[in-house]
Amino acid sequence: MESSRARRRRRLLPCIALALVVIVGGAAAGTVYVQARAHSGGGVVSSSATPSASASVSVRAGGEASVEPVAQPTVDHGVLLAEAMASVTVEDGAQVSVAVLDVESGASATYGNGRFDTASIVKVDILAVLLLQAQDAGRELTSAEKSYATSMIENSDNTAASALWRAIGQAEGLDTANGRLGLKDTEGGDGMYWGLTQTTAADQLTLLRQVFGEESELSARSRAYLRGLMGEIAVDQRWGVSAAADGSGWALKNGWLPRTATGLWDINSVGRVTVNGHDCLVAVLSDGNSTKAKGISLVEASAVAAVSVFAGEGGGASAAESVSATASS
Repeated sequence: MESSRARRRRRLLPCIALALVVIVGGAAAGTVYVQARAHSGGGVVSSSATPSASASVSVRAGGEASVEPVAQPTVDHGVLLAEAMASVTVEDGAQVSVAVLDVESGASATYGNGRFDTASIVKVDILAVLLLQAQDAGRELTSAEKSYATSMIENSDNTAASALWRAIGQAEGLDTANGRLGLKDTEGGDGMYWGLTQTTAADQLTLLRQVFGEESELSARSRAYLRGLMGEIAVDQRWGVSAAADGSGWALKNGWLPRTATGLWDINSVGRVTVNGHDCLVAVLSDGNSTKAKGISLVEASAVAAVSVFAGEGGGASAAESVSATASS
C-alpha cells in the first residue's frame, strides 16, 4: 500500500517539471531569475527579466528551482581608447592626451594625464567664468562684453581675450570659478599670459560638460550662448575635433601656440561632435609638434580615434577603420 510520503512525492513531480519548463522558456527569452516552489495545493512561480544577461539553472532540495544571473563583462572604454590611440602616429618628442564622453550613455574615457598649455582653448573657460560671474551678480553681459566674446570665440581674437581676462580677475578669477565648475587640475597663467594656463584633457572634458550638459553651474541661457558661438567658428579655424563629426555636427574651440624657446607647437582642440547619431564631447591636447600642420593632423587623428570608441557601438566604423580613414585623407 502506498505510503503518505510516497503520495506527496508523486504529487510534487509534476510541479517540478512545470518549473523547469518555465525556467528553460524564460531563459531563452532573456529571463535571468525564475523561482518555483511546490506546495501540496499547487505551484507558485515568480520571475523578473533583465535582457542581455546569461543565467545558470539550479534545483534545490524540496523542489525549489532558480536561475541565477551571471555577470557579463563590462566594456572598458579606457582600454578601447588606448587601443585606438595605438594606431595614431605621434612624432618623436610630441605628446598627446585625449578625453571623450558619450553624451547619451554618460560613459567616458581618457588617454594620458599630463598637463598642457591651453593656448586659445582657454577662451572657452574665460567666457564660462564671465557668464558665471554675471549670473552671480544678476546681470546680463554688456554690449562690449558680448562683442569681445564673439571675437574671442569665433575669431580667436587675442585682444578681446585679454580684455575679458582682465574683466574676470585674471588667473585668480579663473581659478576661483573653476573650483565651482569642477576643474581640479587647471591653473591660470601668470599676469596677462592667459594662453599659458595649464590644464588636463580630463579637466577640459569637465568644462565641456558644464557647457553642453544639463547639470551645470551655468544657466540654460548661458550654455546656449556659449554653444552658439562655438558653432560659428571662422572658416579657417574649422579643424581639430570637427574631423570626427558627420558634416556640420560640431561646435568647437581650437588653440595653437608656437613656443619661442623651442620652436615647437602646442596644438589643442575641444568641443562637441556628432557622428553616427552619437553626440560626443572631446578634448585633445598636444605639445612638442614640429609644425602647426603636424600638430593639427595629430589632434584630428586622435579625435577620430576617441569618438570611434563610442560611435562604433551605434553601428559606425571601428576605431582602426576610422583612424585609418583620417590618416589617408
